[in-house]
Amino acid sequence: MAITRDDVLKALASVTVDAAGTTLPGSGRLSQVVVDPNNRVMFSILVDPSEAERFEPVRRQAEGRVLQMPGVSGVFASLTSERSQSHPAQSSAAPRPVTPPPVAPPRPGAPPNQGPQIAGVRHIVAVASGKGGVGKSTTACNLALALQAQGLKVGLLDADIYGPSVPKLFGLSGKPTVVDNKAMEPMVGYGLKVMSIGFLIEPETAMIWRGPMVQSAITQMLRDVLWGELDVLFVDMPPGTGDAQLTMAQATPLSGAVIVSTPQDLALIDARRGVTMFKKVAVPILGVIENMATFVCPNCGHASHIFGHGGARIEAQRLGVPFLGEVPLDMTIRETSDSGRPVVATDPDGPHAKVYREIAAQLWANLSGAPAGRTAPKIVFE
Repeated sequence: MAITRDDVLKALASVTVDAAGTTLPGSGRLSQVVVDPNNRVMFSILVDPSEAERFEPVRRQAEGRVLQMPGVSGVFASLTSERSQSHPAQSSAAPRPVTPPPVAPPRPGAPPNQGPQIAGVRHIVAVASGKGGVGKSTTACNLALALQAQGLKVGLLDADIYGPSVPKLFGLSGKPTVVDNKAMEPMVGYGLKVMSIGFLIEPETAMIWRGPMVQSAITQMLRDVLWGELDVLFVDMPPGTGDAQLTMAQATPLSGAVIVSTPQDLALIDARRGVTMFKKVAVPILGVIENMATFVCPNCGHASHIFGHGGARIEAQRLGVPFLGEVPLDMTIRETSDSGRPVVATDPDGPHAKVYREIAAQLWANLSGAPAGRTAPKIVFE
């Protein structure tokens, strides 16, 4: 049977948020309710950070009420915060732009700060870009496989809510298994644990979500997935410097970020913004990768720099961050990615896999020297 938003709201009307008996839908704290074609229900509850502990039982009760509805196959419910007032939903003032707190440089020899960890996960690495179309998802996929080939336990979270690519890159379909109506088992591709919003929606579904829903989905895919023991969890970020990046910086102890860019000036402008954003929220930059660096004609062997060459290396030097290496523009990488057969997994001894392995080795060296987690900065909405 089909579940409607009105059905969900009726179920949530039995959940109260205060001693006066104010219902959750009537409190103004409830986000837009989303019901996907598979009867999975998604919503978030707006709270002040100081209210999070008090509202966790409300969240659990709301989740339980919806799970009891006939036909519901799963629920994504989380707490989210947009304003700093004690009753954010009752304020009519529009929130001001996000202002990250000033970040003091670490003192030499100071012990690393420990943020809220994800059980069993040693390092979380964001793979990001300032703009789309630079091959970020393909890079994240092959880097994860390259580190796994070195004997590490690796997972990959596709946090690109609006344009999930990981199911296509791994040739995966189907739905994750939900365990005890609480957590999901990740899918597995080429031995790698993988999670994506693409597994939870139909391929043609347009994700018309506002910021709180994006934040809720990313948080739940991070924390309500049974990742097990991992040395590294890669997070394939959506392009840009918006809600998803801020959610990751605020809610997750990122060990660092990798920036992917093509060599051309237009891409480097946006990559520069990505580096700046992560620096402002105290996330270390583990390195910059130049993707689509050189095209070698398969017929004559002539090398062409279609998007320029060396721009990302120069930009990394200018910004004072590591340069991890160059990935060529090659049809083999494109073809294997489109067919769900990542080149590192299907041709591990080939020249392209070697490039990714070398970059992954340098990344791991940079990561091994970094703290296993740092305190997530508090992002304040004033």
